Amino acid sequence: MRDNPVVVTFPLSVLDLAPIPEGMNATQALANVRDLARHAESWGYRRYWLAEHHNMPGIASAATSVVIAHVAGGTSTIRVGAGGVMLPNHAPLVIAEQFGTLDALFPGRIDLGLGRAPGTDQLTARALRRTLASSVDEFPDDVQELMYYFEPAQPGQRVRAVPATGRHVDFWILGSSLYGAQLAAALGLPYAFASHFAPALLHEAIHVYRARFKPSKWLAQPHVMLGVNVFAAEREREARTLMSSLLKAWISLRHGEPRQLSPPEEGFEERMDPADRAMLQQSLACSFVGDPDQVRAGLQGFIDATQANELIVAAQIYDHAARLRSYELVASVRDSLVLRRA
Repeated sequence: MRDNPVVVTFPLSVLDLAPIPEGMNATQALANVRDLARHAESWGYRRYWLAEHHNMPGIASAATSVVIAHVAGGTSTIRVGAGGVMLPNHAPLVIAEQFGTLDALFPGRIDLGLGRAPGTDQLTARALRRTLASSVDEFPDDVQELMYYFEPAQPGQRVRAVPATGRHVDFWILGSSLYGAQLAAALGLPYAFASHFAPALLHEAIHVYRARFKPSKWLAQPHVMLGVNVFAAEREREARTLMSSLLKAWISLRHGEPRQLSPPEEGFEERMDPADRAMLQQSLACSFVGDPDQVRAGLQGFIDATQANELIVAAQIYDHAARLRSYELVASVRDSLVLRRA
């Protein structure tokens, strides 16, 4: 006989790519980021993450740790972090110094999600790193070196990441393949999967992570957070119009022409090229669009199918007021979302 299921009210977080809409600049975009973070905190979101991207005209979060400080300084309780820092672009010591400083400024509120992708094209990656001689196979060693800098100083330790030494941030491994799932499991760290843009290996990655997870001082049980795109409005048609800005951004990116976030277009989905539609249906399969009831049903079905511990919500919406409203509507259905554990 099975035990009665344990029902847990479901946590939601925010993934903000700091979009720069057409007709605006980075100053306005970063003001919008901070404003959304303040609202997200008041609406009960758990985390507010920003992502490292480079050479993208429509994204203002390239200097990710700087934007995290901007957000954390404008809020008081919500956790703020990187989703993520692309570690191959940086020396582990530098990231330890940056995030140790963030924790010193905002104790107990900083998350550090780590990924191994460049977050840009190969030419820009070379400009960032000066060389591409390093291998992604070094990523596990770089992660462990970074984590080491947060440990208490050892006798004779000659290189210290001041002020990271002895401080605590929450480390996460990010991924869109089985590689990150295996590493997160081996290190006993929480795992965030980029299902909002690369869902192909979602279920396999979750299975690998949970099956191979080794408890650590960081985490006793596996913890999975999944990315989703959500566009919510009072009416489905309005929500689908809001999503058109993301669809156009993806099409431009896949054609090698990244640009600022363009205004929404009603009926854009119906006019898309069939090849673009097929690409978007695959890449953006973990997207939930509609009125609050439709969004709630979609998110609950996704939680049931994946047994995710947490969702992180992305919403590339052109109009700032509409973006605020979308996140507010998502927050309004949060208390009806549950994780049913047998």
